[in-house]
Amino acid sequence: MAPRLASAAEPPVPAAPEPGRDCPLCPRLVAFREHWRAEEPSWHNAPVPSFGPVDGRLLIVGLAPGLRGANRTGRPFTGDYAGELLYSTLIRFGFATGVFEARPDDSLRLVDARLTNAVRCVPPENKPTTEEMRNCRPFLAATIGLLPGLSAIVALGKIAHDQVLAAHGERLSRHKFAHGAVHRLGDVVLFDSYHCSRYNTNTGVLTTEMFHAVFAKVRAHIDALA
Repeated sequence: MAPRLASAAEPPVPAAPEPGRDCPLCPRLVAFREHWRAEEPSWHNAPVPSFGPVDGRLLIVGLAPGLRGANRTGRPFTGDYAGELLYSTLIRFGFATGVFEARPDDSLRLVDARLTNAVRCVPPENKPTTEEMRNCRPFLAATIGLLPGLSAIVALGKIAHDQVLAAHGERLSRHKFAHGAVHRLGDVVLFDSYHCSRYNTNTGVLTTEMFHAVFAKVRAHIDALA
């Protein structure tokens, strides 16, 4: 099922699924990006592109790049704690191979899966505004549309969940976010998980076992399609 935007008033789906290095759509994020380019010129400090093959059947959607994680390294979930749990889980369930060493030139490779963020630029305090999420949504819709064999999406957190629904033109009220919840969106199944952030794992909101349980469902769903 091809995704569509929730409202004709929103920006059109871009021809490319990735924003340019100097994307101008969100003035606050542009200013934050320019500040960190001056502070840390060796960092990526640009919209972080999706990672993984475009023929994968699984898409994982996070919130936004971390300041000293993906914003620094240029690869989603690389360089901060969240990536340790995410990538080890992907390896465990056969969605990645190699060794995750928290740098983009390590041997890690995704298998049958692609990873992206609902908001591609790092936001101050990791909190994008409603307008920033709306501005970036066409890139998420285009990313979803780029995957011809897509059959499963994992949303890491409620914001990712909401943005996936909006990109599909679905009403949020019809699909409530809950950890472990499963939603049918036409030909695609949406799986919900709490975000694998350090805060959630340190406070016990999300345990390794809870996270693995979500990906066990995803693995079973995809294997059933073979």
